[in-house]
Amino acid sequence: MNNISRRLENVKKLQAKRWENEDHWDEINDLLIKELDEILLIEPENTSALINIGAIYSDMGENEKAVDYLKAALALGSEDKNLFINLAIVMIYMEKHQEEYLEYLEEAEDKIEHSLTFKAYFDPQSH
Repeated sequence: MNNISRRLENVKKLQAKRWENEDHWDEINDLLIKELDEILLIEPENTSALINIGAIYSDMGENEKAVDYLKAALALGSEDKNLFINLAIVMIYMEKHQEEYLEYLEEAEDKIEHSLTFKAYFDPQSH
């Protein structure tokens, strides 16, 4: 396994720990973004890093930034299920028209989740 894959595995593990350590939510998010930014400096077209940083920005409520990263992964041809789910989540949070986000959810149905990516948090009660 290469160094970038190992770093992405660590990002995924740390991301999962955010929910157990909500007192340190902001600090963990900052660490995650710093690590993903460093990965993207080395591999600017790493779609797993783009999808993950998009998910984190979505979780932080920074949906414009999130959509920029996610659409970059889409433009690079990613077929990752989490990309399409995260795009749908961000579109819902941005209060886009239902047709826009349903298209991404339908696209996600036939996709496979990449082992190094994760979904953005979605709270249906908030909408």
